Amino acid sequence: MASDDIALNAAPYFIVYKDGRIDRLIGNDIDPPGLDPITGVESKDVDISPDVTVRVYRPKSAAEKISEKLPLLVYFHGGGFCIETAFSPFYHQHISAWVAEANIIAVSVNYRRAPEHQLPIPFEDAWTSMKWIASHSEGKGQDEWLNEIADLNQVYLAGDSAGGNMAHRMALRTVTEGLEGVKIKGLQLIHPHFWGGKLIGEENDWDPNDLFVVENLWFVVSKDIKTLDDPIVNPEHDPDLGRMPAERVGVYVAEKDNLKERGRHYAECLKKSGWGGTVEVVETEGEGHVFHLFNPTCDIAGELVKQLAAFINSGCRG
Repeated sequence: MASDDIALNAAPYFIVYKDGRIDRLIGNDIDPPGLDPITGVESKDVDISPDVTVRVYRPKSAAEKISEKLPLLVYFHGGGFCIETAFSPFYHQHISAWVAEANIIAVSVNYRRAPEHQLPIPFEDAWTSMKWIASHSEGKGQDEWLNEIADLNQVYLAGDSAGGNMAHRMALRTVTEGLEGVKIKGLQLIHPHFWGGKLIGEENDWDPNDLFVVENLWFVVSKDIKTLDDPIVNPEHDPDLGRMPAERVGVYVAEKDNLKERGRHYAECLKKSGWGGTVEVVETEGEGHVFHLFNPTCDIAGELVKQLAAFINSGCRG
């Protein structure tokens, strides 16, 4: 196919064509749910609507009778809104490790992807999952694990890259639209994908081709976004930022990740917004974007999982 038929070349990850087609070059493999032999974490897939499926995880301890309910992690996968799924080996292994380390229950959301399903459709799918979770607040929801194990007064939203953007937006939406039965205790953004109309910090040193991809991606995934300072892209321009419901926010960045400046900037904007909570930025030295997914068995990835688990446990236990 001729190069002039390409709308966005994000190889080796994906290529989007002007007619709306996409070649997904990675993120197509699937791990089935079940009992993880390494961690003892059990998982299952639940169809919550015709378009949305979630993968629910429970720790080994939950197979036995527990004396109290467990915090709930709600996770949104990354992939530029275009690739990956909640069932990818990257995410299945990562969430299993996180659930085991923190002794929590988790819901990982599989949403429809762009460019076939333009924003805000992925956000609407994420919101469908939030409402579904809230339907378990009185122990009468669709899923018995959530009814019996999940403490919906201790909910943590998290995501990596584009999923971090999504977790941020879902947290704010529980305030702007309201969501009874769920209390957002914390927000964890791992190498979050935000941008803006003005370059900041080391972004001025980027390769022009990389800049072209990261900036034009937003216009490929949404026909409604007209500027890179749209609040979806740049939370600095969101008038509701100071209404963040989470008491604590953890922003995780990596030294060699091109998006690290946006993670730091997000934390600074949150501090200046009038929000009354606490935010912490944690930087991993010597690593790049979502390194923990590409190399989950390395020691540094294991340390990140421990940090993510500690954030939850320090907020609701002890």
